[in-house]
Amino acid sequence: MPSFVSPFATQDLLRQPEQPGMPLQAFDAADAYLLEHLHGQRLPASTRVLVLNDSFGALACALASHVQVTSSGDSHLAHQALRLNLARNGLAADAVCFVPASASATRPFDVVLIRVPKTLALLEEQLIRLHGQLAPGAQVIAAGMIKHLPRAAGDLLQRYVGPVQASLAVKKARLLYATPEAKATPKSPYPTRYHLEEPAIELSNHANLFCREGLDIGTRTFLPHLPRHLDDRRVADLGCGNGVLGIAYALGSPKAELTLVDESYMAVQSATENWRAALGERPVTIRAGDGLAEQAADSLDLVLCNPPFHQQQVVGDFLAWRMFQQARAALVTGGELWIVGNRHLGYHAKLGRLFRGVEQVAATPKFVVLRATK
Repeated sequence: MPSFVSPFATQDLLRQPEQPGMPLQAFDAADAYLLEHLHGQRLPASTRVLVLNDSFGALACALASHVQVTSSGDSHLAHQALRLNLARNGLAADAVCFVPASASATRPFDVVLIRVPKTLALLEEQLIRLHGQLAPGAQVIAAGMIKHLPRAAGDLLQRYVGPVQASLAVKKARLLYATPEAKATPKSPYPTRYHLEEPAIELSNHANLFCREGLDIGTRTFLPHLPRHLDDRRVADLGCGNGVLGIAYALGSPKAELTLVDESYMAVQSATENWRAALGERPVTIRAGDGLAEQAADSLDLVLCNPPFHQQQVVGDFLAWRMFQQARAALVTGGELWIVGNRHLGYHAKLGRLFRGVEQVAATPKFVVLRATK
């Protein structure tokens, strides 16, 4: 794996989760471009830098020995990568302060570095939260690879920060410089909310959630076919999003013990709010995590999952396959994994390599609901 060389440091960085052969790097030309730009300014050690959406810690690790760094993002895996990469490069765990996107980083920042996220609603919410958090003369610089840098990102910077100037392209990367100007306190449009008829619940969705405006069609296909049990079985909603699968199952299975887990902090925030609204103080475990990696073996009777097919801009079934493996390890013998997926992804065959039995519960022209038994 090549080292990440910048004017601030030369570092060995790994992505999370790790993959066999690690075909993708934990940094890109946009990270390098940002650091080259900053290095030319000779920032004093007292400079307070906020890094947003630093996927695997490349920016924060490079800057940690030179300035005061706060990192914030919505990915538990990115946070995990930051911790591991700090240690891997001999940096103290507290060299960077991390703030999950479900909270706000609150101090006057001199420099804000933004890796433009795939979900522009997340960028919008982050820019709204910058209001009142910029020191006089602060710099706000966004970066991305040109193929992942939509015009709307510049529009959001203009609306919430100030006039924007784009850099020249370097190695297919570009920087956007936003000059802060006085603006009225903005009102966030997040979280969004929508109602379901069956079950009859309202769902709150923070900015980085998939399908914030309405239920996605995969989950809509899954909901009518969720199993119901009257016993006290242990159930996980894996990749829970706003918690709709776990909540719907819990409403039909009053004695079940639920765990809802997602790698998005905003998903966990949304699921927690939605569980309380629908089920009050009924006990539940809702946590940010690397899927079921922390779940004890043979500790679950049922796993419900609508698996993702991308990590940031990288599309593929790696995360889904990993979730299936985690589910199998966490399930008791005879336990079941229920999933919904696009027909073309071929999950039936993949599950057949891990589980002793796989059945199709339901199907539409686009989706299948499958039950895999350990």
